[in-house]
Amino acid sequence: MKLFDKYPVWISNSLSNKKEKFVPVHAGNVGIYVCGPTVYQDVHLGNMRTFLSFDVITRYFRHLGYKVRYVRNITDVGHLVGDADEGEDKISKRARLEQLEPMEIVQKYTMDFHQVSQVFNMLPPDIEPSATGHILEQIEHTQKLLEKGLAYEVNGSVYFDVKKYNESHNYGKLSGRNIEDMQESGRSLDSQDEKRDKIDFALWKNASPNHIMRWNSPWGKGFPGWHLECTVMSTKYLGETFDIHGGGLDLKFPHHECEIAQSVGVTEKDPVNYWIHSNMLTVNGQKMSKSLGNSFLPHELFSGNHPLLERAFSPMTVRFFMLQSHYSSTLDFSNEALSAAEKGFKRLMNGYKTIENLNATGNSPDSELSNKFKELIDSLYTNMSDDFNTAKALAILFEMTTLVNDLYGKKISPKELDNESWGNFKTAYKSMITDVLGLLPEEEGNQSRLGEVVDLLIKIRKEAKEARDFKRSDQIRDELKSLGVSLMDGKDGTTYSFD
Repeated sequence: MKLFDKYPVWISNSLSNKKEKFVPVHAGNVGIYVCGPTVYQDVHLGNMRTFLSFDVITRYFRHLGYKVRYVRNITDVGHLVGDADEGEDKISKRARLEQLEPMEIVQKYTMDFHQVSQVFNMLPPDIEPSATGHILEQIEHTQKLLEKGLAYEVNGSVYFDVKKYNESHNYGKLSGRNIEDMQESGRSLDSQDEKRDKIDFALWKNASPNHIMRWNSPWGKGFPGWHLECTVMSTKYLGETFDIHGGGLDLKFPHHECEIAQSVGVTEKDPVNYWIHSNMLTVNGQKMSKSLGNSFLPHELFSGNHPLLERAFSPMTVRFFMLQSHYSSTLDFSNEALSAAEKGFKRLMNGYKTIENLNATGNSPDSELSNKFKELIDSLYTNMSDDFNTAKALAILFEMTTLVNDLYGKKISPKELDNESWGNFKTAYKSMITDVLGLLPEEEGNQSRLGEVVDLLIKIRKEAKEARDFKRSDQIRDELKSLGVSLMDGKDGTTYSFD
């Protein structure tokens, strides 16, 4: 009997706005797609919370016994400034500013993203497709929408006709909007606009002569619209209808709404059964944003190098902190909250280390105690299966930790435990911490991964020196020194030692 038979998963579906029992498209299998990063800058913490949430979701489905295909894309073209149909492609803009090839920018920030993901102990996706690797499929999908009369071409650009689609379908069913309200809000079309209606969105954009990234198409040289890439890649690798799709709450509209319309427009099938969206981050009660100066990059949390931080926090502490809140709720960062999370994480890891050397003798087992162990295991899985509630699961793990400490402190005798109950308790406790929540003990987490964090900071410092930002370079060196890590610059690069 698989664990998923005993503990069915319930998901708060953004599409229906209610909690639904998970029923996979294909029995025993789960297809998951999450919108990945746009690789033109350092990945911010809000993105990392989303990817961490889907990391746990993927881990839990596998732990329950499902075979999972986890797809997370890389957006390396077509993402315009302001996520609108005008402006400059963000990757092209960064390439122009840094005087690099666009693919150099893509490679640089993709590698940085992977490094940070590893430091947070996130599993890599099974497939990580890129938008530039699927231009042909995006052109073909656009042609199908044109053939169905749901798109129109103007001066080498192709737009999705939202009003035409809405005649027979419901554009706005995910976000709860209606096109009348959308038409009344926002700016009006001006004489320079090509679109028939301001709510229409680009499937393919004609490229100006100075646009760096462009491809041949039946409509001339151009590049795909942002929304199209995820539609094409998700259906290619997971099928016309698959199980779970999601991302940050900010993607619900227009990105995911447009994805649904593009898919239904071609296949007449709902592409996704369960939509999942993670909520935003705040700092001391304020929305996290660059303009307010209160946004954190992961390496700033690890080094403590930020005006709003009193000190550094380890990657596992930050991961634990984010797991203390349900993915759909707002998460507020503060020094106090991070410090409290650090204490909670250490307590849990102490329990994890302690339980390893504890065993049951079972000479005179206490049935009441055995039943309590079974109830805690059941509660642990029931809460995780209730919309992946990591916050409640952690609360149960702390109850279990108390029992571990009682056994270690002789408040409970090993004689009172039967081998089967204790073995199940021990397995559930350890596997939920490491396999599902992805938390590693400090000696495994920080000692094995601290080097990765230092290497990442050395790389950032090297880039700062190359950009002649010596103030930032010195600041990274000095902050690491204050944390007990000394850097030594030499002919062959920078090495380090722990003081």
